[in-house]
Amino acid sequence: MSAELEQLKNHMKSLKITEATAVVEEMLIDAQVKEPSYQSFLINLIQHEISRREEKQLARLYKLASFPEHKTLEDFDLSAQQSLSKKQLKQLQELLWLEQVYNLILLGPPGVGKSHLAIGLGIEAISKGYRVSFVQMDELIRLLKTEEISRNSRAKVKRIVASDMVIIDDLMFMAIDHHEANLFFQLINKLYGQSSIIITSNKGPEDWGDILGDPAITTAILDRIIHKSEVIHLSGDSFRLKNRKTIFGNI
Repeated sequence: MSAELEQLKNHMKSLKITEATAVVEEMLIDAQVKEPSYQSFLINLIQHEISRREEKQLARLYKLASFPEHKTLEDFDLSAQQSLSKKQLKQLQELLWLEQVYNLILLGPPGVGKSHLAIGLGIEAISKGYRVSFVQMDELIRLLKTEEISRNSRAKVKRIVASDMVIIDDLMFMAIDHHEANLFFQLINKLYGQSSIIITSNKGPEDWGDILGDPAITTAILDRIIHKSEVIHLSGDSFRLKNRKTIFGNI
């Protein structure tokens, strides 16, 4: 490596142009053959820096979202979900509701695609630069209960609160006590007006009081979630049962 190239790399590192630094020598060698204009060379070099930064940012957002699996809206079987039209799915995908800080409540029996739709919308949001957090209700309650004593829980809750979209999966999967319901309310109150919340549940809001226990807390939670929300009822047979695998094959 020549002294000039080494000096160039050091200057680029000082300016934190790290991704371009890794390829500048290769691009200079290529330029000696192809002889691009100075302007074209600089554009290509900077474009590489921008592209790699965007790739790393997307990877970071995906990791922080903590999706349990990768399910896109393109993979969502709309033909098997008659309660959601193609036009409605397109409107959801455009994310105008996220910009306006609306909430989504996805209701329906197990296996009809509630979590798939929620994850797909989360992936769509990440592709547009939004911060997303996915968390199961039981895990969320555990995080809230241990926030004061666990640095890891505190960091995860902080990340959830800072998200543009928070997906709470299986809201009514488990009953919670008064203390847990109060912690959940405090979180919803922090998210209110600043983050869009997607909730999946097999029970409608009218039944949430039975699980949350405290009528006053339930009313306060519902008031904040439903104030600006769209309730989507998904129906049909369970995708998991229809597409289940068998140990016996087709015999």
